[in-house]
Amino acid sequence: MALKRVVVTGLGALTPLGNTLPEFWDNLTKGVSGAATITRFDPNKFKTQFACEVKGFDPLQHFDRKEARKLDPYSQYAMVVADEAVVDSGIDLEGVNKDRVGVIWGSGIGGFQTFFEECSQYATGDGTPRFNPFFIPKMIADIAPGQISIKYGFRGPNFTTVSACASSTNSLIDAYNYIRLGKADIIVSGGSEAPINEAGVGGFNAMHAMSTRNDDPATASRPFDLDRDGFVLGEGAGCIILEEYEHAKTRGAKIYAEFAGSGLSADAHHITAPHPEGLGALNVMKNALEDAGMQASEIDYINVHGTSTPLGDIAESKAIQQVFGEQAYKLNISSTKSMTGHLLGAAGAVEAIASIMAVKEGIVPPTINHFTDDPEFDTRLNFTFNAAQKRDVNAALSNTFGFGGHNASVIFKKTS
Repeated sequence: MALKRVVVTGLGALTPLGNTLPEFWDNLTKGVSGAATITRFDPNKFKTQFACEVKGFDPLQHFDRKEARKLDPYSQYAMVVADEAVVDSGIDLEGVNKDRVGVIWGSGIGGFQTFFEECSQYATGDGTPRFNPFFIPKMIADIAPGQISIKYGFRGPNFTTVSACASSTNSLIDAYNYIRLGKADIIVSGGSEAPINEAGVGGFNAMHAMSTRNDDPATASRPFDLDRDGFVLGEGAGCIILEEYEHAKTRGAKIYAEFAGSGLSADAHHITAPHPEGLGALNVMKNALEDAGMQASEIDYINVHGTSTPLGDIAESKAIQQVFGEQAYKLNISSTKSMTGHLLGAAGAVEAIASIMAVKEGIVPPTINHFTDDPEFDTRLNFTFNAAQKRDVNAALSNTFGFGGHNASVIFKKTS
């Protein structure tokens, strides 16, 4: 059967750089850091005392008090970005066939704050089990797409993908495949995460995964810099409306970009460390190019996983050079995690939005906080250090890699 084409017709973003898509994109291209001292709890006893928090978010501006209490922050974030994206897409909610509109979401953890609070209250109480009746529905990782579908009455495919930091890229890939196989006309897809609490920070500190640059949080996320010392924890959500091309054309929808191809692979190496030669990253990018029917020479920009960890950045750089050869030196490469921090399961969706906007606007967001070259990296590679660069981006590739060795890549291109 002939596969259908899939396009992007709506976007929504809630990030440490801004609570709407325009705010996010504006600060991203300006090179603004979203990192600051943690405000959610007293972090003074922790090795890492800063994070990339969503700022100025008031649930009561989006939900009534009763509804807000039934939603973990990760679900609140999901519903807010879905609202923005649905409005942006111009979908006729009265006329669309809701049996053919789905919601496929990604989250690495789900309702982490709810789980932490409920267990903490029980552990510090008198032993009497006084659990919130909404504890389980607030916590489970699949509840966000469920809540979105209930709000809009979307009765198509509905589930959550969980693959650590690749989760929302996997959700986009599943949505893409359902549409191109003809099983849905529109899918609301993306991811959300709200991991900034004592357990989240303490857990990643115990792994020695996060930066401890407490004296200067704004410059702590330093992908590809000699002095990088780990990632910065972030939170937020991103939503992308994916739609079958002819369906979008028929209703006169604006089209941001075409979803051209996707790739999946596993490192099969270690639970947290990447393959030292970037084998999984190499395979996933090759798979995405093959799926898209594209040559490496057709890619202009790579939004890399680029977490600012000592091993991860090196492995990804090696993989890019092996896949792209001489074309690697013609690419723009950037890690937007230098600004947003690492949004875990939401990272893929937010970084896909950055890639889509780069295609649409002809601007490559920067990798900020570069101070010292690392001899491990080829200086001929253009990491778009410290300032955005204007260029015609015909196609962009976005990488996400998760604990457990899960790798996912997606390609977006201009619609022809």
